[in-house]
Amino acid sequence: MTRFQTLLAAAAALFTLPAFAHEGVHINDPYAITRGAIGSTGAVFFTVENHASVDDRLVGVTSDVADMVEMHTHSQSADGVMTMPAVPEGFPVAAEGELVLQRGGNHIMLMGLTRALKDGDVIEMTLTFEHAGKVVVEVPVDNAHQPAATGAMQGMDHSSMGMAPSN
Repeated sequence: MTRFQTLLAAAAALFTLPAFAHEGVHINDPYAITRGAIGSTGAVFFTVENHASVDDRLVGVTSDVADMVEMHTHSQSADGVMTMPAVPEGFPVAAEGELVLQRGGNHIMLMGLTRALKDGDVIEMTLTFEHAGKVVVEVPVDNAHQPAATGAMQGMDHSSMGMAPSN
């Protein structure tokens, strides 16, 4: 192959790459909030964009920074008591849609931190999807992160969970 043919093939590959770059799921704006101490808890938030033409589901999450990593949601009882139950079946992500994990809604809980975490630290998490498979995400700890939408978690007292609302 001549040098010109090699450059031409590289340019063609470069122009076709964006068509493939948007297949599957993409994780946007990941961040974690924690109290930081070993044994305490934290929460992780992000948006999943599903660029595939089939529905998907986030079915598992792992990280070595906590004894337990679970998917949770918020629920309010008839008498106004807020709880954060685990969602073992995972979260659906519609085809060509998105899943928003946010304060006051669906989120990832880190329980029993195995090391102290502070702002600027990075947590590595592996997200498992039914169709997209495993996606490794680097999540910065950012206790001052201001989410775009406010949720019920912002005003909740997290002292019993080892977390405090961000201000």
